[in-house]
Amino acid sequence: ADIIDENLDLFANPGDQPGNILSTHLHAEGKYAEQLWVPEPSSTKYPKVTDNKKLHAYMNGREVFKHAVTRFPEVIQEALDQNGWDKDEVDLYIPHQANQRISQAVAKRLGVPMDKFFSNIHKYGNTTAASIPIAMAEAIREGRMKRGDKVVMAAFGAGFTWASAALIY
Repeated sequence: ADIIDENLDLFANPGDQPGNILSTHLHAEGKYAEQLWVPEPSSTKYPKVTDNKKLHAYMNGREVFKHAVTRFPEVIQEALDQNGWDKDEVDLYIPHQANQRISQAVAKRLGVPMDKFFSNIHKYGNTTAASIPIAMAEAIREGRMKRGDKVVMAAFGAGFTWASAALIY
């Protein structure tokens, strides 16, 4: 709760100063939606007690990897361009914690050292929509994300959607 309370000001401060989200970028490519999706999502049935495979997530791993390692760098570069930042002046990149190989490929394509990419996938696995907030909280606790730092977050997910956000923490 302390980290949440402490960080609510990310949404309140105008301008290019600490505590400000500078830009967000969201994309989707629906023609690939069935490569990563839940065909029949339901809150009225429990997947563990039914044989209906359409309630379970489906992923075509090869297609997802191919697109993720392309879209992640594109959307990160979009955030950099929008804010006039060079990739090297970003203090920390926080990607969705989907797969370590994806993060490594993205860092390589961007020409950014892996030590600028926060990773905790080895601790929890893919925590889906919670992965960036968990990683952000851990980065703050570990001192890897400090007030005034330039941070870029990026994600790629179900329905073939991808996004980034640039902020000054």
